[in-house]
Amino acid sequence: MTSNPLNPSNGDDNPKDPLTEMLQNLMGGKGMENFDPAELAKAAGLPDDPNLLAQMFSQVQAMMSAPSEGPVNWTLAHDNARRVAASSSDPSVTAQQSRDVDEALRLAELWLDPVTDLPSTGLIGKAWSRAEWVEATLGTWKRLTEPVANSIANALSSAMTEQMPEEMKAMMGGASSMLQNMGGAIFGMQLGQAIGALSQDVVSSTDIGVPLADLEMALLPTNVAAFGAGLSLPENDIRLFLAVREAAHARLFVQVPWLRGHLLGAIEAYARGIHIDTSRIEELARDLDPSNPEGIQEALSQGVFMPQRTPAQEQALEKLETALALVEGWVDELTAAATEKVLPSAGALRETVRRRRATGGPAEHAFASLVGLELRPRRLRDAATLWASLKEERGIEGRDAIWHHPDLLPTAEDLDDPKGFSSRRKLAEASDSEVDDALQKLLSGGFEDTAEADSSEGGDGDAGGKDSRGKDDDGGTDQPRG
Repeated sequence: MTSNPLNPSNGDDNPKDPLTEMLQNLMGGKGMENFDPAELAKAAGLPDDPNLLAQMFSQVQAMMSAPSEGPVNWTLAHDNARRVAASSSDPSVTAQQSRDVDEALRLAELWLDPVTDLPSTGLIGKAWSRAEWVEATLGTWKRLTEPVANSIANALSSAMTEQMPEEMKAMMGGASSMLQNMGGAIFGMQLGQAIGALSQDVVSSTDIGVPLADLEMALLPTNVAAFGAGLSLPENDIRLFLAVREAAHARLFVQVPWLRGHLLGAIEAYARGIHIDTSRIEELARDLDPSNPEGIQEALSQGVFMPQRTPAQEQALEKLETALALVEGWVDELTAAATEKVLPSAGALRETVRRRRATGGPAEHAFASLVGLELRPRRLRDAATLWASLKEERGIEGRDAIWHHPDLLPTAEDLDDPKGFSSRRKLAEASDSEVDDALQKLLSGGFEDTAEADSSEGGDGDAGGKDSRGKDDDGGTDQPRG
């Protein structure tokens, strides 16, 4: 018989442990000994496999009683991402799939050579399972999401602590750290769920336009096959087209060393500016129905903790979207140039990928709602038009020279008016040149010589019958000097 949460007695006049009582109240009146792991699973959107849930809950219990590794339980996020990745069949890569991917990426490198000035990478192409993609990319996901993840985990644990009765707070004593671990565990499970779901969608290491795995070039054969389902196109054509996109991404990030840090830095700057709506979390903790543990999961998945963007956030978002669009537009343009004469289906595949990148899939939307971070290049078509225009004006070498330094990159204004990029750049370069000339003249003493000459010329007073404007006394002017 379940005790009344308001009565600290278990029916035999023995006082109930306050921690157990609190967990009973939180988890729908069930004690830890008879706790149903499915209840916690619902809160994190997990599958309801009893064996997996029992294993997971055992691990959660150990983690919640151990010292916390930080506001977010990244170990739990990793393990949950692996489980979700394998939940809908994640077969190991076969030897034949490895050969197919290797050949496709090698051929892709050859097709790219004539259409870009950036040299080949020399990377060895790899075929990954979904679990291997999780392992290769989780470190970068942690870097990108940590600012927001820490804020939400801290807010969750603080809200749960605030909603606890005062007498229970005093009785908890040193066990209060378990609540902090609980907040980190809840968000860690949810983040792992989102990353695991993404692993079922992505077709390559750079499919979302961000170099999640540094110095890697890889395709996911299972997901490539799923991407091609229903397109009525040859499987080899699809694999080759996606291989060219992956090789183009890899070539850009390897041969432009500053670009990866620039792009990840823009994402981090945007994420750091996100402020969590703690009032919504407190409201959720106060009104949460213990019999409806899906409340936390639903609130997280809908992004209800993310307030409206500030002006600073809007600026950071514009910078991020421009950077993503420039990368994806360049890859889109190169892939089209490299495949248009060798793959009959290149045009159809290009449009399919464009729409897929512009709209994003369900997993990408779920991730964006969870951490308030969208990685979609909304202006991909504008950026592709800009790169095509630059190639027409400057040639392949001139177009790719734009990547030599971040200060040379086009801006959002250039995406608005791709044709006017060169004229605006000439004006900017001319202005910079004038400043440089003036600075050089100042450093060499040229301005002092000019001032002395003017002073000497003006010191003769009326010599030569001229006034201060260089005119004759009768109002005329001299002829220009030779």
